[in-house]
Amino acid sequence: MDKQMFKKEFRVFLCSLKDKICEKDEWKVKGFIDIDKTIFSISSDTKIISKILEIHIFPFIQDFAIQYNFDIVLPNHQNYYPDLSFVSKIDSHIKFAVDLKTTYRIENNPTLCNGFTLGSHGEYFKNRESTKNIQFPYKEYLGHFCLGIIYDRVIVNELQRYTLQDLKAIQSVIKNLDLFFVEKYKIASDSSGSGNTANIGSIKNINDIFNEKGIFAELGEEIFDDYWINYGQISIVDVKGNIKKITKLKEYLAYRGKYE
Repeated sequence: MDKQMFKKEFRVFLCSLKDKICEKDEWKVKGFIDIDKTIFSISSDTKIISKILEIHIFPFIQDFAIQYNFDIVLPNHQNYYPDLSFVSKIDSHIKFAVDLKTTYRIENNPTLCNGFTLGSHGEYFKNRESTKNIQFPYKEYLGHFCLGIIYDRVIVNELQRYTLQDLKAIQSVIKNLDLFFVEKYKIASDSSGSGNTANIGSIKNINDIFNEKGIFAELGEEIFDDYWINYGQISIVDVKGNIKKITKLKEYLAYRGKYE
């Protein structure tokens, strides 16, 4: 299976995944339960939502992997890239990196989402044979993908407790989930995704994310790789005669002679 076939089959799988985790546009997960059968609301904290979503969809992704003769290798350490490594049972040289990303729509502008990071542009990205903070060397993956979920946040009473009889009436903490499966470089921005850390940022227009129309999409993965490998490393002189580091795609393309 090559990269394009993997993407095609995973997108087919994605069509059924939403029905498995949602009912009437609401997330099926309503809370967590203790041994006294008391149900507690889920926090609206995005990190908590993200982790529970991952746990919820993992078994279904495992079903997909089995169907297409892949093993799923989880990272040996927290914060390693990627979240899931698909390794062919037939040929272990066939590997695909899949990162799980969740984010919410901007309430006053639902065409945009809050964005997310797309992995580091640090050691393992620069040195494609490195095993630092990555499950397998970057160069061994035939494709790098994002499995993403964009949702609307819902205000819930986190102090409320429920019984099993209340289950259907409990308000889900997120609704209107949209799932996507895209190549990482095609939804990348030219800006860092998290302040001072070496993470690649995503674009934020939702339609552009779904349709893989990021600023590197037409330029190609080689340009994406070269830009982020050299992000903040190349010095140029600006129009005022000051020395500055390249942190914008326009500056990079001009430096490489690909843009005027």
